[in-house]
Amino acid sequence: MKIQLPEKVHNIIETLQSAGYEAYAVGGCVRDSLLGRTPNDWDITTSARPEETKRLFPRTIDTGIQHGTVTVMMNKEGFEVTTYRIDGEYEDSRHPKEVTFTASLEEDLKRRDFTINAMAYNEQDGLVDIFGGIRDIKAGVIRCVGNAEERFTEDALRMLRAVRFSAQLGYRIEEATRDAIRRLAPSLQRISAERIQTELVKLVTSPHPDYLRIAYETGITKEVLPEFDLCMETPQNNPHHCYNVGEHILHSMLAVEPDKVLRLGMLFHDIGKPQTLTIDKEGITHNKMHPAVGAEMTRKILRRLKFDNDTTDKVCKIVLYHDQEVALTDAGVRRAVNRMGEEIFPMILEVHRADINAQSDYRKEEKQDKLARIEHIYEGICSRKEAVTLKDLAITGSDLIALGMKPGREIGELLHELLELVLENPELNIPEELQSIARRRIQEQIPFEQKHL
Repeated sequence: MKIQLPEKVHNIIETLQSAGYEAYAVGGCVRDSLLGRTPNDWDITTSARPEETKRLFPRTIDTGIQHGTVTVMMNKEGFEVTTYRIDGEYEDSRHPKEVTFTASLEEDLKRRDFTINAMAYNEQDGLVDIFGGIRDIKAGVIRCVGNAEERFTEDALRMLRAVRFSAQLGYRIEEATRDAIRRLAPSLQRISAERIQTELVKLVTSPHPDYLRIAYETGITKEVLPEFDLCMETPQNNPHHCYNVGEHILHSMLAVEPDKVLRLGMLFHDIGKPQTLTIDKEGITHNKMHPAVGAEMTRKILRRLKFDNDTTDKVCKIVLYHDQEVALTDAGVRRAVNRMGEEIFPMILEVHRADINAQSDYRKEEKQDKLARIEHIYEGICSRKEAVTLKDLAITGSDLIALGMKPGREIGELLHELLELVLENPELNIPEELQSIARRRIQEQIPFEQKHL
């Protein structure tokens, strides 16, 4: 089985081999190459000790030398080269206390997480597949190398990685591996929020974000996202819905493109429904105020998972605005864009479409028709470049000062008043018109005595 190694990777492997050492491309880059994908990174494993690797290359960086890893720089591009090793005892469900270097490639591959990630390759020996990685790729299976409980006890994050790989590749998780996740999921509490966040984002932006269901079924979300478990247990006995809250969320994620903010927006758009659930005398469920409650919850969750402020703010706005009515008029759409923000509004349209697609057929055509009309109006507003924010106004604070206003809060108030006029009547957004209106407002604010001095 032939893999086309990048020239720089080939050169590193050949340099190590020429010095008498073994060296192979290893792990995810081999898996992705076999799947016909372009690897993001190329990792190399070798029998050479770190100090021996450093002697062979003019520029290296000690990125993880205590664990045998040296980054070899090739024309500003870095490649991790790691010595064959056996991991010692894991004391934090994530990192080994110590590692022992070994001369055995098999021992090194044995410590890796899943069979599809435990293959090595070089052009001299071809593919080294000791643990059945090719077999599991052909069968579409995620399986731990060796004993699953041992692998997950070593590194608890591997449980979430199993679901993530399953979602990225569309593979099923082998039963013994799945059973071990169910037993050991509570140990995920020892994993840092940053690590959880990274895996969660990769999962929800995968081709199968609905595989988050597997994380729920195996107890993972109970530990890392318990708010989602409540959604999976909250019914929606309502003509607009055909799924419980959690299943609706999973189906809605499938209906938007794999953008991080959009997928997270769908994941959290109804997260406030369990907290706002009411049931009327007919047994119909309602969730009034769930967007506002959900936005507040989402901010707390994203902060807990250490998301950056920009992502947090955008996702929270999506949750807050996802269910808001937009009037079917030009002015109504302009006001909605102003209220939600120019960047968020088109996302809200995508979210609204996905939300409808994950609902029942009740009035679905009516909802889709209304959304299409809003989109048509919005496209017209954009094509005509009509003002929707203060920065679009044909008058500025400096212009108002030039007309005689004193700097202060009143300038902002008048600009907002002018924007309100323009949102309703976009044809007013020309300098002469706005200056004329502003002059009248300024004159109205001048006391009678000052006007007649």
